[in-house]
Amino acid sequence: MSPVLLRYLAREIFGATALVLVAFLGLFAFFDFINELEDIGKGGYTLYQAVVYVALTLPARVYELMPVAVLIGTLYALATLAKNSEITVMRASGLSNAALMRTLGLIGGVFVALIFVIGEYVAPPAETAAEEWKLTATKATVSQQLRSGLWVKDGRLVLNVRTLMPDRTMRNARMYAFDENYALVSISEAKRGVFDGEGEWKLLDVTRTNFRADRTEIERLKEIRWRSELTPEVLGVLMVSPEHMPFAKLWTYINHLRENNQNADRFEIALWKKVIYPFAALVMMALAMPFGFIHDRMGGASARIFMGVMLGVAFHLLNGLFSNLGMINAWPPVMAALTPSLIFLAAAFGLMRWVERR
Repeated sequence: MSPVLLRYLAREIFGATALVLVAFLGLFAFFDFINELEDIGKGGYTLYQAVVYVALTLPARVYELMPVAVLIGTLYALATLAKNSEITVMRASGLSNAALMRTLGLIGGVFVALIFVIGEYVAPPAETAAEEWKLTATKATVSQQLRSGLWVKDGRLVLNVRTLMPDRTMRNARMYAFDENYALVSISEAKRGVFDGEGEWKLLDVTRTNFRADRTEIERLKEIRWRSELTPEVLGVLMVSPEHMPFAKLWTYINHLRENNQNADRFEIALWKKVIYPFAALVMMALAMPFGFIHDRMGGASARIFMGVMLGVAFHLLNGLFSNLGMINAWPPVMAALTPSLIFLAAAFGLMRWVERR
C-alpha cells in the first residue's frame, strides 16, 4: 500500500476514534460527576473539588475505553469509505485483504503504544492523585472503610493499621510478632508510623507487650524501627484498583504476597492484563475490518456503529467476567487475561471468511 493511502486511512481512523473517545469521556464524566454529588458537603467536600476529582480520573477512563473507541472509530471510518465506494475502488486497484490488514496493523500499532503509555505512566499517578485529593478533601482515611483497619502480613509479623492517612503515614498501628512455631511473642502498639525512605518504618510512641513463658512484660519505647518491603508506594495499592496500578508496583506487591504465602491471583490477573490489554486495539481493528467490505444494502453506517457499540460493550463485560471467573476458579492468570481477546480475534477471522465467501 502506498504511503499516501496509509496516511489517508490513518487520518480517517484517528479522527473518528478521537471523536468517539471524546463522546464516551463526556458521557462517563457526566455520570461520575452525578455520582460525586452525593459526597458534596461531607467533610467540606465542595463542587470544585468534585470537578477536579472527576478530571483526575479521566486518564483511567481513557485507558479503559480506548479499545472500544478504536473499534467504533475504525468501523465508522471503514463504513464511510464503503458508503462512498472508496473501498471498492481500492480493491479494484489491487488492494488485497492482506494488504489492508497490514495497514490496519500499522495504524493499530500507534494505538497499542498509546494505550500502554497511558496505562503505565499517566493513569496510575492520576488515579492515585484523585484518591488522595478526595480523601484530603473529605478528611477521610484510606482504611476508614474497614472496621478493624488494614491488615498486612510481612514474614512472621502481622501489622494492623487502624488509620492510613492519604500521605501514607500510619496512625494507631499494632504489630503482632510470632516465633517460628507461630506462637505470639509480642504486641507493639504505636501511635504513629512514618517511612524514612531507606526501607525502614519508624514507629513512634510505642507500647510493647512481651509474652514470656511465665510472665508478661510491658515496656514503653520512644521509637522502634521495622525494615520491610512494604513501602508507602506498595501500601498505595489500597487507593487504586490493581488494574490501574503500574507494572512495577504490581510486580513488587505480587512478590510480597507470594513470599508471605498469600493469594495473589487478583493481582497476577491484573499484571497479565497490563501486558495484554494494549493489544486489544489490534483485535478491535481486526474485528472492524470485515464491515468495510459489507455493501450498504446489508445496513448503513448507523447500523454498523450500533453493532460496534454492542461489540465494545460485550468486550468490556467479557474482560471483567473472565477476570472474576479466573479468581473464582483459580484459572492460570494469563488464561483469564487473554481469553476475551482470543474470543474476539476468532470472531474477527470468522466474520472475514464469511464476508469473503459472499
